[in-house]
Parts: sequence; C-alpha cells; structure tokens
Amino acid sequence: MNGVARTRLVGGGILVATGLVWIGQGTSLIKSSSFMTGDPFWAWTGLAAVAVGIGLIAWAMRARSPGS
Repeated sequence: MNGVARTRLVGGGILVATGLVWIGQGTSLIKSSSFMTGDPFWAWTGLAAVAVGIGLIAWAMRARSPGS
C-alpha cells in the first residue's frame, strides 16, 4: 500500500469514528453537557462525515487491490 492510499484509509477511519460520535451527540444517544447534545445539525454533519469517510476508505481499498 502506498503512502497516499494509507493516508486515505487512516483519514477515512478517523472521519467515520468522529462522525459516529457526532451522530450520537446530535441524537442525544451520547449524554453530556456539550452544546452539541440534542442538536440535529450535529447528527446531519456526522452523517456527512461518515459518508465521506466510507468513500475515502473505499477509494483507498480500490487503490490497493491488484490490477488497479
């Protein structure tokens, strides 16, 4: 795996993890005293982050598959 594909893979993983936390906070599944808790904006932003993260992971996996 080359450096660019590895960066996409790691960046995608970070985006997915961050997005899941944002979805949890935006939907109040993660309880805290944060300004993000219960705000639907963060749930939608988290969903977008997860989508982009999955795209980056798929791009990285495609780049490392044989014959690409």
